[in-house]
Amino acid sequence: MAEMIWQCDQVRAGQLYNRMIFNTKQEAVAFVQRMQAMEPDQMFSIEQVDARHVWN
Repeated sequence: MAEMIWQCDQVRAGQLYNRMIFNTKQEAVAFVQRMQAMEPDQMFSIEQVDARHVWN
């Protein structure tokens, strides 16, 4: 089974602003909740990604 990670994209005005990688979904969700409280104008998406597609 492949190792999976969680990728969180931060989008502002339709442009990718930041991309963060987390080991668990809980870490990603906690990050999004903190960021939404500070910067409510940004959109966030969280998706599960195969680690092989991120690192060689």
